[in-house]
Amino acid sequence: MAYKIIASTCTACSACEPECPNVAIREKDGAFVINPKKCTECIGHYDDPMCVEVCPVDGCIVIDKSVSRYAAA
Repeated sequence: MAYKIIASTCTACSACEPECPNVAIREKDGAFVINPKKCTECIGHYDDPMCVEVCPVDGCIVIDKSVSRYAAA
C-alpha cells in the first residue's frame, strides 16, 4: 500500500519532499501529496518510510488502503 498525506493536517513544511527516494511527493494547492504510483513505502531504500519519519505532524501521513501493496520487483 502506498502512503497518503492528509491535506487537512499537512502544514506544508516540505520536510517530506526531499526525503522521498522515489520523488513521489510534491506540493499541490498548499499541501503536499504522494503519487501512489511512485510510492514504494521506501522498501529497498530504508527500513521505515522516510516521509513518516520526518513529518512533524503525528498521523498526517498514513497508509492508503485503497492502493495495492507495493511488491518489489
